[in-house]
Amino acid sequence: MPEGPSIRILQEAANSFSGKTVEKAHGNAKIDMARLANQEIKALLTWGKHFLIVFEDFTVRIHLLMFGSYRINERKDAIPRLALLFKDGQELNFYTCSVKYLEGDINTHYDWSADVMSDSWDAAAARKKLRANASMLVCDALLEQDIFSGVGNIIKNEVLFRIRLHPLSTVGSLPSAKLTALVTQARKYSFEFLEWKKAFVLKQHWLAHTKKICPRCQIPFLKGHLGQKKRRAFYCERCQKKYT
Repeated sequence: MPEGPSIRILQEAANSFSGKTVEKAHGNAKIDMARLANQEIKALLTWGKHFLIVFEDFTVRIHLLMFGSYRINERKDAIPRLALLFKDGQELNFYTCSVKYLEGDINTHYDWSADVMSDSWDAAAARKKLRANASMLVCDALLEQDIFSGVGNIIKNEVLFRIRLHPLSTVGSLPSAKLTALVTQARKYSFEFLEWKKAFVLKQHWLAHTKKICPRCQIPFLKGHLGQKKRRAFYCERCQKKYT
């Protein structure tokens, strides 16, 4: 599943479509395609893992899910979920994704302060939400989009390894400094992820995700599908402290 930084890359790549008018739309998404004809794109935004195509009175929300993809001014050999065609011959195509209309002002649908890559990110609000979920495991908390919008499994594993925190620690047991480190590094690593991915060197910087040996302790990583979300975890039982 693409994480927040990857959706930011999509936004940057598609930004030239802002201000353009859709000539027609087609695809197999279960939405009213005719509604998009002759509509001007007012803005292209992101919220975590959501890509948002904003029109005058509504927004198209794209979620790439686990295997979604997109093509700009080219096509895959597959039926698109949504294809936007423009009078100048340009096109924006989305595949194997969720497509949904959001009615009215986009600001009524999203808390921008929860997006770890937003200029409106509110670290204090994130800490408050975490304290209100004291029994939650940190491996689940980092993936909770209402708290850390945009954080996915790669960022989760790398942040927990970076701050030496065991994924089965409970939020309420964390010392204040460790809770602050969790919040701080979720945002910091997201921006590093963005730069590394744009430079095509992201995997070279992974220290824990999909790895077999801890680079600090030189012992095998433990791995498993942990927490309520059952997402893959890679962690060291020696240098990542468990707080319960």
